[in-house]
Amino acid sequence: MKENQTANQVRGETRRLPIPEGVDVFSLYDSDTKLKAHPAYRAAKAGDSKSALALITDVALAEIYKSKNRFRPDSVFVAPFAREASGDNAIPQVLSEVFAALCGASADKEIIQVTKVYHTGADPMERLALRPEFEGTVQIGGRYVLVDDVTSLGGTIAELANFIQRNGAIVQDVAVIVNAGRNKSLRPDAKTLKILKQRYANEIIEIFGIHVDALTANEAQYLVGFRTADEIRNRLIKAKQEVDIRLRSKGILISNEIQPSSRGEPVPA
Repeated sequence: MKENQTANQVRGETRRLPIPEGVDVFSLYDSDTKLKAHPAYRAAKAGDSKSALALITDVALAEIYKSKNRFRPDSVFVAPFAREASGDNAIPQVLSEVFAALCGASADKEIIQVTKVYHTGADPMERLALRPEFEGTVQIGGRYVLVDDVTSLGGTIAELANFIQRNGAIVQDVAVIVNAGRNKSLRPDAKTLKILKQRYANEIIEIFGIHVDALTANEAQYLVGFRTADEIRNRLIKAKQEVDIRLRSKGILISNEIQPSSRGEPVPA
């Protein structure tokens, strides 16, 4: 019987633990076009669970059923309770429950995302600047499958993986409807990591609060496109301004919701 542990993540905690080697992404599509075209999409993103189930049933259920043997029956499917600008995105949690039901497994309802990051519509630097944080009960030794509707840069999955591993559990798989990242893998290749370490030393962790080894493949590929740490810092400053403008256009005052810290992490206002 697995022991339970209550884990409360400290605000602005460093992401230290990478997604484990050998963990791949189960996905159905490379683009979210089909999701966005579904008549239930907007309501599902705004928090309507029935709409989320209707969307998942139409665009994903048959393929999930075909692939159910990939996942162990002792798996715990866990999704980030994503906070979108239009409300609480219902798709990830409903998706985790669908996976659990089809695989004879369980769906976690204890781990929650405690910061609103509003990643919808954000560019890579904005996503790096606004890192989600999690808290809740982790089953020590539990085998978790990380679930989301869409992943692109992979940061949310990576933060959730770090949280789960830091608190004594195993990340055994990742399942999404859409893997929209340019690089479809989760882990950076050795060459890219070597370049980042040689070029920036400890500056990545100082700027973002993320160890180089804990970057996702797409985060690492994005950052390797900069020539100096000062270029990254200047782009980060601009990104924080763009976050403020983007959210204000949606009627959200960033001072009341999130504030990127000096290291690019979301902290309470």
